[in-house]
Amino acid sequence: MAVTRRAVLEQLTTASDSETRETTTVEALAAALEADERTIESHLHGLADCELARIRSDGSVRVTVTGEELLELELDELVIVDPGAIHPDK
Repeated sequence: MAVTRRAVLEQLTTASDSETRETTTVEALAAALEADERTIESHLHGLADCELARIRSDGSVRVTVTGEELLELELDELVIVDPGAIHPDK
């Protein structure tokens, strides 16, 4: 089963904290989600582009306040679109 961006955000929220700035690693997220690290990294970059995650220069990652608040809405369906994927001219 493919890992979704929402699943990565949910696991990131469990493993990190925006308020205390507690971070986790790609490796830990990949292990928790039983996914390869490249897939997790790709999802994390998409989440970071949407300001739902922060990726530090040392490779550690954490959820943002916005990411936590989005999940607190408890929406049945959630679509996260990368800002770069939207082409208003087309």
